[in-house]
Amino acid sequence: MPLPRAYTVVDVFSQVPFYGNPVAVVLDAQGLSEAEMQTIARWTNLSETTFVLPPSDPRADYRLRIFTPASELPFAGHPTLGSAHAMIAAGRVSPGPEGIVQECARGLVPIRIEEADGTARLVFTLPEAQVTPLGEAAIADLEAYLGAPIDRALEPVRVDVGAVWVVARLRSAQDVLALEPDLTRGAAFERSVKATGTSVYAPHADGGPADIEVRSFCPADAIPEDPVCGSGNGAVAIVRRRAGELGPGEARYNATQGSRVGRAGRIALRVAADGAVEVGGHCVTCASGHLHA
Repeated sequence: MPLPRAYTVVDVFSQVPFYGNPVAVVLDAQGLSEAEMQTIARWTNLSETTFVLPPSDPRADYRLRIFTPASELPFAGHPTLGSAHAMIAAGRVSPGPEGIVQECARGLVPIRIEEADGTARLVFTLPEAQVTPLGEAAIADLEAYLGAPIDRALEPVRVDVGAVWVVARLRSAQDVLALEPDLTRGAAFERSVKATGTSVYAPHADGGPADIEVRSFCPADAIPEDPVCGSGNGAVAIVRRRAGELGPGEARYNATQGSRVGRAGRIALRVAADGAVEVGGHCVTCASGHLHA
């Protein structure tokens, strides 16, 4: 007989329900096989579905497994924040002064709560990144996939933070918003460079809604466009620091993402002087109930 398992859907990087990026969180995942988790993730058809399990590391509050409709990820950003929000809202974890600690395949991820504009938002510390160049042939393939020229003043790179992102800069936020990528070509490109997806960004003009605009595409993982992407924005922050866009000391900025898919979200980024990246955003519960699995 299938067990009823507590289940919630949380929108991340938004204070308004039905915006931002939704994640489905199965709060009672003990006893589910990997194949069953993948089946549920394929059924929810969201960019990610997470499964909460008891921690194997005594320093963690819980363990998280993260699935796209097509595969498991060792780490992802908005699922980390959304799952933490769901666990706190359900009373299953109680944040201490230092917040909580999530265990995932990439390791331990600290998550803290900070006050922002009179409300609380969750902030995670991005896992340590590995950055590698793409090479000229891959850059040409990337431009063909995007259907637009990239800003060659900043060399596109592959950034591995658990999720693996190709990061490229365009000339303007308007160029980012105008993209109509060839997703079939994009899936082949991402498989060829062993990437989860591609995140592109560019600055907004003075007085714009944020410092930069970001879009993230993951066609190889059955996600045409990820509405608002935490790990993708973290990877962009790493590239911006390496390129000298943020200066040598601590830097803070905001990004907007998701307006092209009707899911406008806002992401807060902090890059410490030592290069550590924090990604923050608001979360709101949109649905809750039980799965019978």
